[in-house]
Amino acid sequence: MIGSAMETNATYTSLVAVGDSFTEGMSDLLPDGSYRGWADLLAGRLAARAPGFRYANLAVRGKLIGQIVDEQVDRAAAMGADVVTLVGGLNDTLRPTCDMGRVRGLLEEAVEKLAPSCGRLVLMRSPGRHGPVMERFRPRMEELFSFVDELASRHGADVVDLYGATALGDPRLWDADRLHLTGEGHRRVAEAVWQTLGLAPEYDWQAALPAAVPAGWMTRRVDDVRFARQHLGPWIGRRLTGRSSGDGRPAKRPELLPYEERPAEGAGPLT
Repeated sequence: MIGSAMETNATYTSLVAVGDSFTEGMSDLLPDGSYRGWADLLAGRLAARAPGFRYANLAVRGKLIGQIVDEQVDRAAAMGADVVTLVGGLNDTLRPTCDMGRVRGLLEEAVEKLAPSCGRLVLMRSPGRHGPVMERFRPRMEELFSFVDELASRHGADVVDLYGATALGDPRLWDADRLHLTGEGHRRVAEAVWQTLGLAPEYDWQAALPAAVPAGWMTRRVDDVRFARQHLGPWIGRRLTGRSSGDGRPAKRPELLPYEERPAEGAGPLT
């Protein structure tokens, strides 16, 4: 983590989350069919320390960094929150073609607008699941994360290094689509940001999961076929046609308003 310091008495009165599906909360599914995610979990914990705590989540699944800059950044900057989180650019790196120079320029524009507008800006090196599909895109991802570090150093932002956390690469912390974290994965990310904000640790978010019994060859092949049919194929189709799963979808918390807790069934730690 860059720029963090233990401030266990720190109190934050507002949080604005900016980004894509990772920050929207996929795939931390609630009983009503909506998504919660690490940002909602973090907001709930911060709200417990500060009466009247306000929270906005502008993130929308599938958004590229240009869309995040155009649709979310100015709105977030105008809110003047104590804490702003920005995670973006990864969707760009997963496209068939990607202009990394443009991605870096847009990310820099976002940071330049957000850093002076808030009390604390938090950036992230996004987690990466182990597996062959992601290997193709890993060089772009690592170029993006190196630039995130550079921006943080230049603008006094914090960086949460989720990419460097071995435990978050465990397939058991990823949903069936192999692109989004489970509820337990989001819980760990919330704790990571919590600690980066200088608040007292609740647990070790980087702790390894209990040893698992390896799945048999047939089980793995069946899972691979199901993944390709239900998730990989549609995902590739959207990439090739320029469509997005977030097209026309509004942010779930578009205004900076007092935090209201939502149902949290099934949110316990993975054992």
